[in-house]
Amino acid sequence: MGFKTWAGVPCSFLTPFINRVIDDPEMRYISSANEGDAVATASGAAVGGQPAVAMMQNSGLGNAISPLSSLNWVFRIPILLIITLRGEPGLPDEPQHELMGQITGDLLDKLQIPWSYFPRNPDDVAGMLEAARWQMDRTARPYAFIMRKGSVAARPLQSQWQPKSGPKPFQALSRFSEENLASRQEALQTVIAATPLDESVVIATTGFTGRELFALDDRPNQLYMVGSMGCAPSFALGLALAQPGRKLVVVDGDGAALMRLGNMATLGAYGPQNLQHLLLDNGVHDSTGGQSTVSKGLSFAAIASACGYRQAAESSSIGDLAKFLTADQGPGFLQLHIRKGAPDQLLRPDQKPAAVCRRLMSHLGVETAWLAH
Repeated sequence: MGFKTWAGVPCSFLTPFINRVIDDPEMRYISSANEGDAVATASGAAVGGQPAVAMMQNSGLGNAISPLSSLNWVFRIPILLIITLRGEPGLPDEPQHELMGQITGDLLDKLQIPWSYFPRNPDDVAGMLEAARWQMDRTARPYAFIMRKGSVAARPLQSQWQPKSGPKPFQALSRFSEENLASRQEALQTVIAATPLDESVVIATTGFTGRELFALDDRPNQLYMVGSMGCAPSFALGLALAQPGRKLVVVDGDGAALMRLGNMATLGAYGPQNLQHLLLDNGVHDSTGGQSTVSKGLSFAAIASACGYRQAAESSSIGDLAKFLTADQGPGFLQLHIRKGAPDQLLRPDQKPAAVCRRLMSHLGVETAWLAH
């Protein structure tokens, strides 16, 4: 049925299933740092035209609530979820699974995600998948299968995946002081100039970054993440893999990056050549009043380098940003120090997120049954 992109976090109930996906050369499995990242990566792939699956243990469903509620629900992006039922009432299990085992279905109901139990009879698989796919196409919402213990037969892993590269040295391209930093607006203007409509896509993280990008130039090759803080890079990963012919630039922020730092390890390991990760670091949570982050105590570029990005650098120069955006060796990373603040009376996007998402999909030439919803 076309579900060839899979992202997830392992569970012992899922082991045979994950092993089968990993061993299939027609499948792409992405081992995500956490369950929310798996949901975001699968969602990016779906927007790029590849039906996708996110797999997780029910104890990790809490990690996925943010993207499920503020990415998939808001943007109306359907993905298939496979969630194991640890702590099923009446069956012995570890104490940490007891409560989640009682409320997994209730949580999905509250998230307005229809679900059924994962099929145990091989004769039921095709029909249940057809029903799930129909529901996803009709509503543009995710659908979940809850997998009970023993639903799939044992299968050993036949292959071992290896990252494309290991840690790299990083460059500190320029010294900086608080007095001569560029604004976020100047950085975004440089991004716009380097991302032609027909050749690239720009994903902007939540907060002022997306709002400023919209205010500067609302283009059909742009998507503004209005929620799911920290998920922009993992979403961009799925989209970049689904759209290898286009440059993907994800514009991140220091607060968002700190929230889901594990994203960087996943992007370093799986990121394709067409993916560039720009982190605008102003040391504060700008859109919530300017509270300081801890970014001054670390180097994101050094972390990106250690995570296996093909290139990683730290700078405060708009010229360095322009060079970074024209590089063709990805995944690449640039930590650009910028000054605090945003324009007064900053506009918000005047289209609903789902409309912006469908505009991007139409621009990419993606056709799916759920695009009309």
